[in-house]
Amino acid sequence: MNINELREYWKSEEEKAHIIGWDFSYIEGRYESEEDSLPWDYAHVVKKYLRKTDRILDVDTGGGEFLLSLGHPHELTSATEGYPPNVKLCLERFAKLGIDFHEMNDHKNMPFDDESFDMIIDRHGSYDESELYRVLKPGGVFITQQVGEDNDRELVEMLLPDVPKQYVGHDLTHCLQKLENAGFIILESNEAHPPIRFFDTAALVWFAKIIEWEFVGFSVDKCFEQLMVVENEIKQKGYVCANVHRFYIAAKKL
Repeated sequence: MNINELREYWKSEEEKAHIIGWDFSYIEGRYESEEDSLPWDYAHVVKKYLRKTDRILDVDTGGGEFLLSLGHPHELTSATEGYPPNVKLCLERFAKLGIDFHEMNDHKNMPFDDESFDMIIDRHGSYDESELYRVLKPGGVFITQQVGEDNDRELVEMLLPDVPKQYVGHDLTHCLQKLENAGFIILESNEAHPPIRFFDTAALVWFAKIIEWEFVGFSVDKCFEQLMVVENEIKQKGYVCANVHRFYIAAKKL
């Protein structure tokens, strides 16, 4: 393709950048993330502490994909979500299953009574430590996997060199301290920075448009020169590479 054709192709990928839930299948085979090779398995950690009789809550459930994969009794299951397309999906999906669902954007004011849950899970969502402590039963467990402040940072700096980190201090050390300050004891935790690779520039365009909270202000027109640098690197090396930033924590309310 010549330069004009590349621009139009990338802009067409930019326009297609919409997802419901957390489904990246559109770029399957065009990128590779080592998140599946993290030194922990989040589902395994959750299942280790989850009892069949537990009342559980999934905060920022997305489209409910992970929650439903646990196979927990629906009558003991609650979920929240705030992103409008996902809220619509959850209302339709959970109503049929009898799962208690609440639209929620204010994590400091959760729509639940004190000591409502035996377990709260949160995969890549927001949370407020004090509210978690309030709605957990004594002995209840909070388990979260989080995206850290350095996630995809090399790619952000390549495309948008003037964009600062958006979540400074969001790392394992700081989050452990905040949970302990709120009264939790830490059961286990870990942190990792595995690689992520893109094998074509168009896949990165789609990705950057989806992850708009990291790639702030990204567009093909604005970042075209930087995208050409990416294109040339992929032609030379076969991919462009960065690192994701993940950590997990399991904590208990005494």
